[in-house]
Amino acid sequence: MPRPDRHKLTVSCLLGLFAFLCLAPFSAMAQAVDPLPSWNDGKAKQSIIKFVEDVTREGSPDFVPKEQRIATFDNDGTLWIEQPMYVQMVFAIDRLRELLPMHPEWRDQQPFKAALDGDFKTLLKDGQGSRNLQTIVGVTHAGMTPEEFEQIVKNWLATAKHPRFHRPYTELVYQPMLEVLAYFRANGFKTFIVSGGGIEFVRAFADQTYGVPTDQVIGSSIVTKFERRDGLPRLFRFPDVNFVDDGPGKPVGIEQHVGRRPIAAFGNSDGDLQMLQWTTESGGRRLGVIVHHTDAVREYAYDKDSLVGHLDLALEAAKLDSWTVVDMKTDWKVIFPFEMKGEASPKP
Repeated sequence: MPRPDRHKLTVSCLLGLFAFLCLAPFSAMAQAVDPLPSWNDGKAKQSIIKFVEDVTREGSPDFVPKEQRIATFDNDGTLWIEQPMYVQMVFAIDRLRELLPMHPEWRDQQPFKAALDGDFKTLLKDGQGSRNLQTIVGVTHAGMTPEEFEQIVKNWLATAKHPRFHRPYTELVYQPMLEVLAYFRANGFKTFIVSGGGIEFVRAFADQTYGVPTDQVIGSSIVTKFERRDGLPRLFRFPDVNFVDDGPGKPVGIEQHVGRRPIAAFGNSDGDLQMLQWTTESGGRRLGVIVHHTDAVREYAYDKDSLVGHLDLALEAAKLDSWTVVDMKTDWKVIFPFEMKGEASPKP
């Protein structure tokens, strides 16, 4: 038998050892990369990371196939700011003012009068905010094609600024939640926005702002019909309500659009209660998360006493169903992306 070449074996071993020593630090670095760097270490962050690890690791008793990895996210107050007024309502009121010369009677009619006067307490009192918004949406969002409406929304977002932060609303998204969206997608999840706001309104910015494509946006809608006008096939928006994607409507909207029950759901208000219940009370490993607004300095602090983003029943349900409650003040290192550049939030 030919004798092994000891020199070649030695060189081969040395090369192998060299490769191991070179690659080992990079492997360790890859494992040490923090997927949620804007989160402080704590139960909230760890519950999210552990859930993703458990449902995506083959061989885990909680493993979920990729096609079943559906995560749903409320928009207002969960992905971006909703105080002191829902962003779409601000948009609708601006549209109301723009159309006022053609409808002077609105000055004395409710809810238009309250909207034009900036009387948000009247606009939102006794739980009438949703109904009043529907009325205002009916006269400000209809009478056009979906394409025309999308352009109007984009033009408004390019110029409108928040009254406290003096920044475009698309800059007032939550950096920690952008990281959660990216983390879930990197692990084979489809991420859906499930908003009580208008589906076409959210679709106008969801892809660019959140990386969520338009076909993964679910929301409330007004009636849209097919018509031929000027010899061309068109879709036109009408002022009647088609579907309200809020409260018990959210699970219905998810079923109609997705056809699968989510295994993770994120919300911040009682309007998300049924979505979280439907997601987490279905057997198997599930994740329910409530974003609790507790930081009046960097953002806002509110829950059961707020007319916008009212949080009471869902916070109680979180205890019973073992949902993760995110304390914005203690769990988030930063709130908005601009804070990553060292720019502080204005004081209230």
